[in-house]
Amino acid sequence: MNEYKNIRIKDIAQMAGVSVATVDRVLHKRGKISDKAFQKVMEALEKTAYKPNLIASTLGANKKYKIAALVPNPALDDYWNQSASGILNAITEWEQYNVQIETFYFNLYDRASFVSMSGKVLDSQPDGILLAPIFHKEANDFFEELKAKAIPYVLFNTNIPDANPISFIGQNLYQSGRVGAEMLLTKLSEPGNIAVLHVYEAMQNGVHLSEKEIGFRDFFRENRLDDFNILSYEFDNANELEFSRELMTIIRRDKLKGIFVTTSKGAYLTAYVIDQAGIKDIGLVGYDLLKNNIHYVYDRVINYLINQNPRKQAFVGVSYLVNYLLFRKVPPANVLFPLEVISRENIKSYLNSGLN
Repeated sequence: MNEYKNIRIKDIAQMAGVSVATVDRVLHKRGKISDKAFQKVMEALEKTAYKPNLIASTLGANKKYKIAALVPNPALDDYWNQSASGILNAITEWEQYNVQIETFYFNLYDRASFVSMSGKVLDSQPDGILLAPIFHKEANDFFEELKAKAIPYVLFNTNIPDANPISFIGQNLYQSGRVGAEMLLTKLSEPGNIAVLHVYEAMQNGVHLSEKEIGFRDFFRENRLDDFNILSYEFDNANELEFSRELMTIIRRDKLKGIFVTTSKGAYLTAYVIDQAGIKDIGLVGYDLLKNNIHYVYDRVINYLINQNPRKQAFVGVSYLVNYLLFRKVPPANVLFPLEVISRENIKSYLNSGLN
């Protein structure tokens, strides 16, 4: 039985060691409150499960909060479609609490598009921003503007060292590269050439891609696997036919034994080329539970996927912003999701769990 079932504001005040008026100011967001008093009241509210009443009080307030989500266009890549799905889930979750969430989509192949949409984000005058900063330089310029305007923001998918978000949500990309190397090694029967493929994202801006490759290379170097020669290739032209031709040239010329793909879309495009060519002896490791990737895992073309859970990343990012704006709840500085390795043997159980 809940001993706090019939809790009153007076009881909250006694627990926190503050006046009833102070509790009332916290609940209705009015008047000046010291940080110490605010924290005591919030601790009492959480302990007594009074938070639903705190949320209800927010409904009656005049203040409405606006959150802008600046993310790649979901129509261009299924990975970002999953992120967009997470944002839609967050809209449903928080719309009744005077929180408006507006999405701004940029072209993930066009830096100018990011700059243009970031300007529109600022024009919308948001109270907080969720963004995936896949373009390093342009994102840093945007961060300076956010700092000048004192707008809090949460990063997901890609962390930028020079940024100052209230939270970053994603994975340890360097470590994921090491895991990718370890997984690929299990499928290599003999030493030879291995390719790291960066598909449809420019390395000079893609910090997340370079971190994965560094981790991948360090695994082989530190384990003294000198008989494996690691090659690196970038494909930044979004032409699938040209990609197929170039990749087949590389596979035959370099006599590849294994491939590590740093992008989720690149994983199934690579798998398609290998499958169409009837090649059976190349190890392949990629990222994420996209529909096409799942197909090629079942068909044994992709050996392993490292799941980044973009849907959950986006949802958690919005939720942290909402809690920060509504309740002054400061989120963790870094939230690193586990490195989930998906294979043909466990993919069905993972999909059926509903956790992704």
